[in-house]
Amino acid sequence: MAQGERLEDAAAFAGVRDGFERLWTPHRMAYIRGEKPTPDDRGECPFCTAPQRDDEEGLIVHRGRRCYVVLNLFPYNPGHLLVCPYRHVPLYVDLDAEELAEFSDLTRQALRALERASNPAGFNIGMNQGAVAGAGLAAHLHQHIVPRWGGDMNFLPIVGRTKALPMLLADVREQLVEAWPDEDAPPDR
Repeated sequence: MAQGERLEDAAAFAGVRDGFERLWTPHRMAYIRGEKPTPDDRGECPFCTAPQRDDEEGLIVHRGRRCYVVLNLFPYNPGHLLVCPYRHVPLYVDLDAEELAEFSDLTRQALRALERASNPAGFNIGMNQGAVAGAGLAAHLHQHIVPRWGGDMNFLPIVGRTKALPMLLADVREQLVEAWPDEDAPPDR
């Protein structure tokens, strides 16, 4: 600061304190702008291209041999995971026996990692098969695992079509990678 300059008091600025807390969620602008994960102009599927990126950039939490686990880019709650086969198939019945076994096992491992990382009170687990069933990307099978806590819903999704998320995706990913169970270790129960 130059000699003779003085700092202005923030309380002197225009406006009246409204008593509201602010939830800054800049990562949601992609969703608000309609930048949902859909095939791009070249027809590439985001669930096919994510595994081609490094784990941090692709938001990948764990890679299996036939399936992988990735954070949802537009999560309902922190830790919202997707279990996806590497193979581009639209339906659960399209998985071969090895994919099906790993898909199920990765779901179980994801639940354990979420329990270790964030101690949720419950989970929503499910798949939307086909666009009419609500699948945002119907061409590539993916299963949602959403951790739930008491009181994790508020009026924002209803009134403002906005979801306030208390953690950044990169922080959630790091937490889950650290909590991912060792496949050879016995369960923590």
